[in-house]
Amino acid sequence: MRLLVSRPTLTNKVSKLICQDILAGEFKPGQKLVVAELKEKYNVGASPIREALVQLSWSKYVKLEPQKGCWVAPVCKEELNDLYESLRVVSSVLLKKAILAGNEDWELDALTSYHKLSHLSFNETFCWKEWEERHLQFHISLLEGTDSKNMFEFFRDLINQIKRYHYFAMATLKSESDVLFNIGEHEMIMKQVLAKNSEEAISLLDNHLLNSMQRIETAIDIAKQSQRS
Repeated sequence: MRLLVSRPTLTNKVSKLICQDILAGEFKPGQKLVVAELKEKYNVGASPIREALVQLSWSKYVKLEPQKGCWVAPVCKEELNDLYESLRVVSSVLLKKAILAGNEDWELDALTSYHKLSHLSFNETFCWKEWEERHLQFHISLLEGTDSKNMFEFFRDLINQIKRYHYFAMATLKSESDVLFNIGEHEMIMKQVLAKNSEEAISLLDNHLLNSMQRIETAIDIAKQSQRS
């Protein structure tokens, strides 16, 4: 059966599986990834495993060192701050351009993504993975109404790297994780965007991103304290 699957397709499949396990916390930040163990876990050969790890190094989910091995990328405040500083700048520019250029289809997409996000309730059936995907789509819908393709791709790259920090914070905060469920911030942003109030919308979005970064910083501090004890 494996012979019927092309190498690129199999590599992509393995890459997604490893990525999912990193996001789910099965592989911890800084944990060494051993090819032999991954072969057994995913029931594939060594070549697609190695190629998948190279792919994940491009998105900075793993860290490769020639002749030494591969590790899950660590989480640290320095990288987090750098990612969010870049995200705050590019998001502000893109949101301003989107509000100026956005048409009715853009407004409808943004409003629809907000409603899908707001319909999730923080209760015993709450799913953080679903929240994260809807949350990501909300931010994408706000900013994709521009013709700045290169800048938008940079934005997509940034939020893809930050995604693993979000999942790390969800897993680490646990009993306090309801603080991540900040639908009120998204509602205020949505209202100002639909009102075409660029300055207020940009300010609210920037504050939202700053708050998100600070919550993740708290999760990093908690994890470090737990490791010491």
